[in-house]
Amino acid sequence: MNKKTMEILACPYDKHFPLELIVLSSKDEVVTEGVIFCPKCSGWYSIIDEIIKMLPDECRDKNQDIEFLKKHKNNLPDKIVNKGLPWHL
Repeated sequence: MNKKTMEILACPYDKHFPLELIVLSSKDEVVTEGVIFCPKCSGWYSIIDEIIKMLPDECRDKNQDIEFLKKHKNNLPDKIVNKGLPWHL
């Protein structure tokens, strides 16, 4: 995901803008792994292999999201790991 994409993204649930970007790895202006977080509703969306996984809750793979959180729990803030929605550790 190109970092400039953040200039146009809003939360799909509450339309909050701007969203927060937590970069776990990147190459130049491209985020290869990270999280997009909505501070209003505490919703979070993973970025894996440069792709934003911004899907409705019912279409998300809970097991994949939990594994992502476990893998990055030491590099993500508490508001995502322990309090984020739709699920957390």
